[in-house]
Amino acid sequence: MVMPLLTTKVNIPPLRPSLVPRPRLLQKLDQGLREGCWLMLVSAPAGYGKTTLVTEWLHGLKTGGTGRASTWLSLDQGDNDPARFLAYLVAALQKIDREWGQAIQSVLQSPQPPSPTTLVAALINQVAADGFEFVLALDDYHLITAPIIHDMLSLLLHNTPPRMHLVVISRADPPLPLSRLRACGGLIEIRAGDLRFTVEETTVFLSKVMGLDLVPQQVEALEARTEGWVAGLQLAALSLQTLQHGDDVT
Repeated sequence: MVMPLLTTKVNIPPLRPSLVPRPRLLQKLDQGLREGCWLMLVSAPAGYGKTTLVTEWLHGLKTGGTGRASTWLSLDQGDNDPARFLAYLVAALQKIDREWGQAIQSVLQSPQPPSPTTLVAALINQVAADGFEFVLALDDYHLITAPIIHDMLSLLLHNTPPRMHLVVISRADPPLPLSRLRACGGLIEIRAGDLRFTVEETTVFLSKVMGLDLVPQQVEALEARTEGWVAGLQLAALSLQTLQHGDDVT
């Protein structure tokens, strides 16, 4: 029995209602498009706002009149199966063009399908022939541990269709040809140091998102103590909210 695909895995997440604008990082992703980079890697530990950043950027592409389409795939541990990974990859790409990968979908149901790399090569040829410019984002890539999946994605990066841009969101650097891409100018990297909130971003987060009224010295102290780590700032802000609420009650 073939398990149905979850459509939620190939939908771009909605924008959060309370969002701290991060133009300096959005501009870096825009730079990747302008320079024709094949891969944009957003790599940092948990709690740094990686998914939120890329989600904001993709929604901006959609509403900003850039003419660039985008699609999304949220990965999980079950996607280490190459047939399942391919099925979801095709489903994500069909958000751009419904015809892409239709033959692969049929072949995946056969008793002895071709090798995954052969199917990826066929998919690359089909996408390249159409010439659409688009962005494909893969979220939580750190959950992928199967070497065959890394080989499939490396093949895609070695032979990226001319107007395709891949965004990989991960808690650790993936085993992909990063050095080669770096050397030829095909890679944009956003890391923990980039994702840390500045004092200005911390001020916006604490006041507008968390509803705290702090003096600049308190904001700077929190930013320094958490080193701009978004999750740490949120935990500290929640503690301060509790203290302020207790003061209000008394």
